[in-house]
Amino acid sequence: MSASLQDRTVLVVGRGSGIARAVVDAALAEGARVVAAGRTPGDLEDAYQGTDVTVRRVDLTDEASIAALAEDLGGVDHVVSTASARARGKVSELAPEAIILSFHTKVVGPIMLAKHFAPRMPEDGSFVLFSGVAALEPDPGFLAVAATNGSVNTVTRSLAVELAPIRVNAVSPGTIDTGAWDGLGDAGKSELFARLSGSNPARRIGTPRDVAQAVVFAMTNTFMTGVSLAVDGGQPLV
Repeated sequence: MSASLQDRTVLVVGRGSGIARAVVDAALAEGARVVAAGRTPGDLEDAYQGTDVTVRRVDLTDEASIAALAEDLGGVDHVVSTASARARGKVSELAPEAIILSFHTKVVGPIMLAKHFAPRMPEDGSFVLFSGVAALEPDPGFLAVAATNGSVNTVTRSLAVELAPIRVNAVSPGTIDTGAWDGLGDAGKSELFARLSGSNPARRIGTPRDVAQAVVFAMTNTFMTGVSLAVDGGQPLV
């Protein structure tokens, strides 16, 4: 059975671009009321100027900030946490602070979201967390990313049991063209995308819209919980 997002309130934590923006747009298209929250509300206000999106501040590394947001909003129907703090680098290069920030943002923060928002949510509400393909495809340079994403998958299953009947799912993207790879330069990014799209079964790189569709599915499928949805083009298969 599928539920409608019409006139439901969806909180999306993250930036005003990339996957978070695609999720906001998809939820709006489904008739939801959307609250976008992040550490820099000024940037979010600029991003969502001219829309019906409500903007609020939240810092996933600060429980008091999360509690204040829950108190301010009073209650929502769905919570989507897209935020991340990438801790890339080989083990010889990793700093403890980067690893801790990664865990705080993608693991501890979402647990605190559940702590403060679940008591205010209806029984048919849901949380959607974000894991990632590195949890299934550990590569040199992605140790901390893989560890963080693997933890998200565990948290998703545990929260699904503890918060029931509120549902908890995760979305696990593969390589998505969000601008996150722009730091490689045009040539480096083109080489990476050509290599991955030439080898994965989907034969292309993912888009933010691909991921947003999975998020909407996770929010609206009322018989799915404790699942990590792979939106990765089959990348771990090869």
